[in-house]
Amino acid sequence: MSESVYKIIELVGTSTESWEKAAAAAVETAAKSLRDLRIAEVVAMDMQIEDGRVIAYRTKVKVSFKYHQEED
Repeated sequence: MSESVYKIIELVGTSTESWEKAAAAAVETAAKSLRDLRIAEVVAMDMQIEDGRVIAYRTKVKVSFKYHQEED
């Protein structure tokens, strides 16, 4: 088995519907510009509140992807 290196970044997704959809939004958006996404770990969830009502769900995720070194 060859050795691999992974980079981890932290993202925050938002949704007006749920924390799950907020997490999915973060991963799906990252997938548009990153390749070989491997793991997404939920590290925090919170809500944005306005006038006593929840207006947005926010999910912070750590996403890992395989690091590809540029070939010489």
